[in-house]
Amino acid sequence: CGAGDCFAATTAAALADGALPEEALQRAVAEAAAFVAAGGAGNPALWRTEPDPPVRQAPATDPFAVAERVRARGGTVVATGGCFDLLHAGHVGLLESARRIGDCLIVCLNSDASVARLKGPGRPINPVADRARVLQALGSVDAVAVFDEATPQELLTRLRPDVWVKGGDYSVQELPEAETLRAWGGQAVVLPYLDGRSTTMLARRAA
Repeated sequence: CGAGDCFAATTAAALADGALPEEALQRAVAEAAAFVAAGGAGNPALWRTEPDPPVRQAPATDPFAVAERVRARGGTVVATGGCFDLLHAGHVGLLESARRIGDCLIVCLNSDASVARLKGPGRPINPVADRARVLQALGSVDAVAVFDEATPQELLTRLRPDVWVKGGDYSVQELPEAETLRAWGGQAVVLPYLDGRSTTMLARRAA
């Protein structure tokens, strides 16, 4: 029972607690270093110390519950969607602008299978759990809902947002989701992206 065992046990506990591998290793290195600095196996006091409570990630917010709460108080539910594979300034600007339109913003996120069908081999670069976690960390995003289809129309029918926001250069009439929203009186809005920002461009530069 030495530093290696401390490292292995901490890593296993962190992974079981939902940490990413990189986070689990960072936590394990810190614990093992502290163990050695305190005298390691030669310090019996370390074996009588109560462990710190595990650090747990906050549970993901239920997007449907968020939408229902906002509707119940007469607020405006806003939704947007996309792959958000490599989050960049264009995405952040779009999300912030979308959030200002209403009282909550729910991001409809393409699943890994959906991204692969849309973008082709090598995509997504980041798995859906990582993409959702990054989005949920943004102050402009209230919840994330993952969908597996080519478009989020089925998901939108369940969420029933008041406003659907999309970034790009096309018109509202070109959005397939616009007709879906009209069924319950919702509307679609197109907001411009920042010029020169795209995931494909970032991926090519990184490669």
